[in-house]
Amino acid sequence: MSTKDYFSDQSKIYAAFRPTYPEDLYQFIFRHLKKRSTAWDCATGNGQVAQYLSKHFDQVYATDISQKQIDNAFTAGNIHYSVSKAEQTTFPDAQFDLITVAQALHWINTDEFYNEARRTAKPGALLAVWGYSLLTIDEEIDPLFLDFYHNIVGPYWDHARRLVEQQYAGIPFPFEQIPTPVFNLTVRWDLRQFTGYLSSWSATQKYIQVKGHDPVAPFTKTLQQRWKEDTVKTATFPLFMKLGKING
Repeated sequence: MSTKDYFSDQSKIYAAFRPTYPEDLYQFIFRHLKKRSTAWDCATGNGQVAQYLSKHFDQVYATDISQKQIDNAFTAGNIHYSVSKAEQTTFPDAQFDLITVAQALHWINTDEFYNEARRTAKPGALLAVWGYSLLTIDEEIDPLFLDFYHNIVGPYWDHARRLVEQQYAGIPFPFEQIPTPVFNLTVRWDLRQFTGYLSSWSATQKYIQVKGHDPVAPFTKTLQQRWKEDTVKTATFPLFMKLGKING
């Protein structure tokens, strides 16, 4: 399996509505780093991780297979974007102190990517991969959300999505692993923002391609019976992470 591009078509939606990761996750990673000179954010998407890293590293290199994603990514003077597969880059050997992959490892050929990580990592560098599981909001919205996820767009998820549901338990991680605490990602969303997030899903976009209409529109009408448009609700995503020393 090579890296898959499911997000070019909705790159602007992806950039607008994807949740951002919590400060404590980054700070935990940083506590285990020897240096903060150069970082590689692999499968950067809209560049949100690269943007955060740019405030803490001298130089950040961010790659994605989607030019459209990069065109809509956050910018900073020390972020260097390029279109590249995760499994094969043009980076020199032993360049990076940290390599990150956020909510994307399940799309990547891990055997090939891990070899590339070993090649491009400095001695003592870290690899941090993480993702988030299904959100919860409240007892009124959660059953509707789960029905949409499993029964409406469920058949249109790529099989790799199951790896996220398993919190990457099925993905090998052949590095000296550092135990990680439990993290949660929380966002405050109104109804428009929540449905915008649903529109950013690869399964939603595949549903539209196959069926010819947007499943989020009728689902929004269902939600409006329980969620006033001017009401802001808290959504909580359980985060999971694997952190390891690449070359010992």
